[in-house]
Amino acid sequence: MTLEESESELEAGDPAPDFELEGTDGDTYTLESFTDNEALLVVFTCNHCPYAEAKFDLLNDIAAEYDDVAVVGINSNDAEEYPEDSMEKMREYVDDGRIQYDAYLRDKSQDVAETYGAVCTPDPFLFRWSDDDGEFQLAYHGRLDDALNPEDEPTRFHIREAIDAILAGESVDLEWQPSQGCSIKWSNE
Repeated sequence: MTLEESESELEAGDPAPDFELEGTDGDTYTLESFTDNEALLVVFTCNHCPYAEAKFDLLNDIAAEYDDVAVVGINSNDAEEYPEDSMEKMREYVDDGRIQYDAYLRDKSQDVAETYGAVCTPDPFLFRWSDDDGEFQLAYHGRLDDALNPEDEPTRFHIREAIDAILAGESVDLEWQPSQGCSIKWSNE
């Protein structure tokens, strides 16, 4: 396990890079799949990283509590080297209730992770829908909460503060501190 900190080149206001990925439900998803929401939380995650596992409950809670926010997990890990991150295992995690996001998607080519500049799991990107521009725009990229280690209990939930600001029509006034977790497991192909 290699500990990494997020370092995307996306900046506040940048449009969300589009994607076309298969979900655990067999459907194909793009950004357009979520345009009925005021906000889109894209989290690069996986099944086996203890840092990602420690955030499953928080992400499940956000998906359940916020009707106007789509929570989308994207697993970009190399499933050949890390079979725990295969689509089959992802489906098991959804079926047994460990993961209850609005969508859990497989980035087999790893192109989406590269485009977003994701480097670790979890690596969250929160976008606000802009009616004026007809696109999701980056509002926050940083930590989900202040618990940096899997065994730590959070006392502050940065992502909830950011979501609440978006839903209130306010700007997200948070310092973008890097998320940290296991490195994305890149394919050597």
